[in-house]
Amino acid sequence: MLSMLLVVAPCARPFSVEVPADALTAHKLAELRSVVAAEISPDGAKIAYVLAVPRKPLVDEDGGAWTELHIVDVASGASRAYVAGKVNVSAPAWTSDGKHIAFLQKRADDKGSALYVIALDGGEARRAEAADESISAYDLHPDGQRVVVIASESESAERKKLREKGFAQEIYEEDLRSSKPWVGTLFDEAKPAKLAVAGHVSTAQWNPKGDKLALTVSPTPLVDDDYMRKRVQVVNAVDGALLAQVENPGKLGEIAWSPDGERIAMIAAGDIHDPTDARLMVAPASGGAPVEVFPLIEGDTATFAWQTADSLLCVMHRGVEASFEKVVITDLANARPKVLVAPGGPILTTVSLSEDGLRAAFVANSPLHPPEVFTMAHGEERPRRVTDSNPMLAKLRLAPQEVVRFKARDGLELEGLLNRPLDEKKGERYPLILYVHGGPESHHSNGWLSAYGDPAQTAAARGFAVMHTNYRGSTGRGMAFAKLGQNDAAGKEFDDLIDAIDHLVATGLVDKDKVAVTGGSYGGYATAWLSTRYSDRVAAGVMFVGISDKISKVGTTDIPDEEFFVHALHRPWEDWTKMLERSPIFYAGQCKTPLLILHGKDDPRVNPGQSREMYRHLKLRSAAPVRLVLYPGEGHGNRKAAARLDYNLRMQQWIEHYLTGAKGAPPAMDLDYAEAE
Repeated sequence: MLSMLLVVAPCARPFSVEVPADALTAHKLAELRSVVAAEISPDGAKIAYVLAVPRKPLVDEDGGAWTELHIVDVASGASRAYVAGKVNVSAPAWTSDGKHIAFLQKRADDKGSALYVIALDGGEARRAEAADESISAYDLHPDGQRVVVIASESESAERKKLREKGFAQEIYEEDLRSSKPWVGTLFDEAKPAKLAVAGHVSTAQWNPKGDKLALTVSPTPLVDDDYMRKRVQVVNAVDGALLAQVENPGKLGEIAWSPDGERIAMIAAGDIHDPTDARLMVAPASGGAPVEVFPLIEGDTATFAWQTADSLLCVMHRGVEASFEKVVITDLANARPKVLVAPGGPILTTVSLSEDGLRAAFVANSPLHPPEVFTMAHGEERPRRVTDSNPMLAKLRLAPQEVVRFKARDGLELEGLLNRPLDEKKGERYPLILYVHGGPESHHSNGWLSAYGDPAQTAAARGFAVMHTNYRGSTGRGMAFAKLGQNDAAGKEFDDLIDAIDHLVATGLVDKDKVAVTGGSYGGYATAWLSTRYSDRVAAGVMFVGISDKISKVGTTDIPDEEFFVHALHRPWEDWTKMLERSPIFYAGQCKTPLLILHGKDDPRVNPGQSREMYRHLKLRSAAPVRLVLYPGEGHGNRKAAARLDYNLRMQQWIEHYLTGAKGAPPAMDLDYAEAE
């Protein structure tokens, strides 16, 4: 079957650039593994982690990455696979005795994801709890015997029977089944008992005494409600009766009980208009309004863990760097963080603490490697890496990555990350790829940047400079900075991108006539905007799941309220003209930039109609080359291995064709995936 797949119509060599044998390529990138979760044992001696293992295009059955369960010994660094192969494991957690690991997985006889437990000394995993539908989250009771799981309510038998007879109609945004908390006993064949909680529950956590649960609850399963209306509720663990509610404003991230059960800490939005949940807050378990721990800080809290009843350890993102900090909250009004690990090291993204709070496990990445497991004990100065999931990287040369700081035209200080060409020659100018992050509530950190949609190292190996700009509206610099792009879509925020190009041209590195732009989601919006409104500045664009029409986007997305509250601050009907004039289709008639448009056909966030609109307007109103590629079965970003590789290769092909290649008509439509390198 494989040979049949490869014997297709011959394809012209799609690239104009030769790549050094010891450089990172699209195919090598597609093989890289990454750690996605890490939990330290109660005694701090071992760390359980989940390793994402990509499938191999043209070899494996297509799909998303496999996720395996591994455990690494902190002292020796020896790692062992506990559940590996063609498996999908998630949410590892240690039992209170530290002798077992719990995790979620769907096995052959399961209706959906179930809870499994495996002994540290080996053996086969045992199913500990199952529900009628997939378990999406869980929390082990302090007694080690009980568990609360989150699963959706089942479809009625009558409706299931009708659906099987062909009555499969979907009632849009009404035919919803909320997730609920279910309490059961581990390894008990009896079904867990559902707690009568109103709304849609995302997570549940036992309090230290085990008689209450802290839940994150939104009114419905709709994404907009999950984004904007999720609140913390404290309920009785026996019957689900509401005991208290925390009135957190806007978006809500992770939550955790204090060790004494008196308070609940959370990462939440500062107010309803805050674009992201990045403010560390603490509220009494009796409910009420939470208090922000670091008000007005120019940084974001990425994650946290309670160390004692009065202190928290936090991973902070400050601009393009990350730090590890401690804060004592006995006097919240005067709480000040103490830096334990200064910025400038690996980019920490998660933290897990041992029972005594004296050893931490992190997931972290750096410019030299994707996410790995790190650990650090009390008194140590820096986290220590304990896994090496991609030994082949040691044999490859990676392009230099550096922090770039410059001023926007209005004087605002901005920063970004530049990957210089791998074999750069002093005094030469190089083509530039401007990669734009999505959100815009996101940011680039000085860590591993390369991905199937981000050409950081793969393009640098091919002789390109690649710039990642944290334009105004990005996260990582506090709430005030994140709000700077509000009510000004495609305004100063995207002018910042042009200013980044001008800065790099002024340094002598970049050829101003060879600039390409690419990005996904809001980065796709920026790509379409620069390719039309600033068409004279951009020689090629690659737009992914991007916005082209701000008016129709509101009417077709699953997050119209999020768009209103944290971005636009007005509805389209309040100013139709402004919405239209901030849409790339408005400028399609002046487009001279060759634009490659790619989109998942099942995208609920940015409807693929946005890409069809952009394509059709360019076809009707512009002579610029344009191509539209749709990915069946993909949503807001590509999940499957084949679609990821196809995207990466097409992006490279298009940019090289118009910056360093033949130009003119679009390059060959078909790719030879096996020989493209």
